[in-house]
Amino acid sequence: MQSSAIESQVTIGYEEKADSHHHAHPDHRMFGLVLFLIAESMIFFGLFSAYMIYYATMPEWPMGDIELELLLPSVNTFILVSSSFVMHKGQSCIRNNDVKGLQLWFAITAIMGIIFLGGQVYEYAHTGFGLNDNLFASCFYVLTGFHGLHVTAGLIFILAVLWRSRKEGHYSASKHFGVEASELYWHFVDVVWIILFVLVYILPLS
Repeated sequence: MQSSAIESQVTIGYEEKADSHHHAHPDHRMFGLVLFLIAESMIFFGLFSAYMIYYATMPEWPMGDIELELLLPSVNTFILVSSSFVMHKGQSCIRNNDVKGLQLWFAITAIMGIIFLGGQVYEYAHTGFGLNDNLFASCFYVLTGFHGLHVTAGLIFILAVLWRSRKEGHYSASKHFGVEASELYWHFVDVVWIILFVLVYILPLS
């Protein structure tokens, strides 16, 4: 009996020590994500720099008879930028322990992301030029395609948050790293698209 009580106290003491040891370590997950986004930013910076060099040195830009439609990309831009504000509503909800609100706003964000990708696919089908037609065409598909890949990754991230939020208590006001990380990534995708939109669609018109 006495031996059992001693073992119980030792076990409890060990668990408390383990918990305190666990909480003593800082959470570097967000720092890691920020480093990852900085690395991704460098890739986009290189692509944008190459595009600007071509724009500044080529006698004609866009080349040939290429004319980009502005209406659809403008609508896509509005949808993607608006989705960031919608997504932020979801994070605000989980800070108040409102999981249903999180699910609602993240689901709307996912739908907006799908619409954006659908618009991009539609644009590809109606551009009238291919990847290998000329230098501008190659830049267009590489830049928009690489960004579309990031939107797809962000969409998967959002869907993962929605799936995991089905488990009661998985996200709360004090525990929602996945929500914050997905929102930060989505904002990054938005900012990159705004720069891309200005360089690829607006700048050639000047």
